Amino acid sequence: MSSGSFVIPDLFSACPYDLRIHPDWVSVSADSEAWVIGGTNFSPKKRAALHGLKAGFLAATCYPGGDAFQLRVCADFMNYLFALDDWGDDCDVEGNARLEADVMSAFRNPEGYQTDLPAGKMAKDFIQRFLPTSGPGCAERFIDTMELFFKAVSQQADDRRSGNIPDLEDYIAMRSDTSACKSCFALLEWTAGIDLPNYVLSHPSIRALEDASNAFVTWSNDIFSYDVEQSRGDDHNMIAVLIREYGYTLQQGVDFVGHLCVGSIERFEKERLAIPSWGVDIDRDVAKYIDGMQNWIVGSLHWSFESLRYFGARNAEIKRELVVKLTPLRMRKEGSRPACSH
Repeated sequence: MSSGSFVIPDLFSACPYDLRIHPDWVSVSADSEAWVIGGTNFSPKKRAALHGLKAGFLAATCYPGGDAFQLRVCADFMNYLFALDDWGDDCDVEGNARLEADVMSAFRNPEGYQTDLPAGKMAKDFIQRFLPTSGPGCAERFIDTMELFFKAVSQQADDRRSGNIPDLEDYIAMRSDTSACKSCFALLEWTAGIDLPNYVLSHPSIRALEDASNAFVTWSNDIFSYDVEQSRGDDHNMIAVLIREYGYTLQQGVDFVGHLCVGSIERFEKERLAIPSWGVDIDRDVAKYIDGMQNWIVGSLHWSFESLRYFGARNAEIKRELVVKLTPLRMRKEGSRPACSH
């Protein structure tokens, strides 16, 4: 394989889970995209990218149960997360801090907080549909983990500005929060109609299951997004860290991360067998939560090749052939990042 391309691992063969999809996903996806377009000032190019993102498909495969209202709220959050990701990439450090303050103020005080910024207004709209039927523990976990997300994104922006490149250990710690999986897992409770006690969620086996599911989603995304990120000079990716810190070739880095993905599924299954019993009612709710984390593994995998975000129109070909040709570098100068007003 030439240095201008790489082979991605066949994670479909390694993933033993059946894909489920919510039956209302097509109509809900269209409504959710309309919600984002109505709440933002996206350019025609970004609107096209939103349609190609297919976040509604991601929501439908990660939250296949529940009703159409719940799917709509989850699809809106998926679309909103990607908007936040893009807005954050377009902002400097100060802009990211304002973005965080606006969104978190809306999440923590949706009734009293007033804002004219699109990010804050959309956050208020989302959270006011989520909170009324969310358990108090679930709601607190969602908001707290969104704060972790923003802190990690802020650190990433600061590293970008200062030219600081995290080592592997720091990158792994940061990436587990920039993935936003922890907030997405809170939505698993909400769609299942459960609110797990903290003593259950803090159990080492539950934590290990969360970590394993998050790891698969995160590390597989680092593989699938590598080409897009390297083409714009973004090194917030484990493959880039391995190449820089350990001298790996590109293919060695991809293979290493692929091995981690396979290992995370094996770890998920091992920890599933180690779950203790907390009684019939809690055990039933825990089973729903674990099932939801399993859906995130298989749903995110299939979505990565349905979406146009990473492979564009070649997604079906790459899914079949497993070969990615590198896109030429189109680096943007740091000084071109605006303060942003999202």
